[in-house]
Amino acid sequence: MSYSSVDDLTGDRKPRRMPSRELEAVEIRVLGSLAEKQMSTPEYYPLTLNALIAACNQKSNREPVMEASEADVQRALDSLQEEKLTWKVVGGRAVRWEHNLDTALQIDPASKAVLTLLFLRGAQTPGELRGRSDRLHPFGSISEVEETLQRLAASPDPLVREIARRPGQKESRWMHILSGAAGIPLAERTSESLPLRIQRLEEQITALLEEMNALKAKLGE
Repeated sequence: MSYSSVDDLTGDRKPRRMPSRELEAVEIRVLGSLAEKQMSTPEYYPLTLNALIAACNQKSNREPVMEASEADVQRALDSLQEEKLTWKVVGGRAVRWEHNLDTALQIDPASKAVLTLLFLRGAQTPGELRGRSDRLHPFGSISEVEETLQRLAASPDPLVREIARRPGQKESRWMHILSGAAGIPLAERTSESLPLRIQRLEEQITALLEEMNALKAKLGE
């Protein structure tokens, strides 16, 4: 059973509906921008396509800075709608868009704030996340951020994972995993892949030893 949140009415648990594939960078930026504007400027949410393009291409609070075209953003919205992660709101002078992260991923406000920052700025330490979350969610301490990260990572369908510290940093960093390793620069992915390769080699050696022991046992019979 996937991680789920408690239904307010029945007490039942709802499964987390994960995307069917790894999301692309523009899709992650779209989701992050929609969630950020919902929390920081709710009076302007849901967003028109033009407002969303501007939010995706902001020069501040974005790492890396992106220059997504109207076609890029519209294509991302359409594909995210297929995943039931965005919705079109029809009515008024213009079509507007909203995200469906709360329901699809079964996340609370603290988790949404953390994921939003990871979507928009890549891998970060708990301290960085707390320092950048003021307009999104009132974390009282770094430990509250760490608890939120642990909760997001511990479920059967994790949304984040811990990665190596940067040189000189005291805290480990965390990244979302809805787009695989897309949130980590290529050089860091290469350096962090060594422990994983070693682990796989150890597993392969163990399997080979087990096969050899089984063969020896048969030959000895």
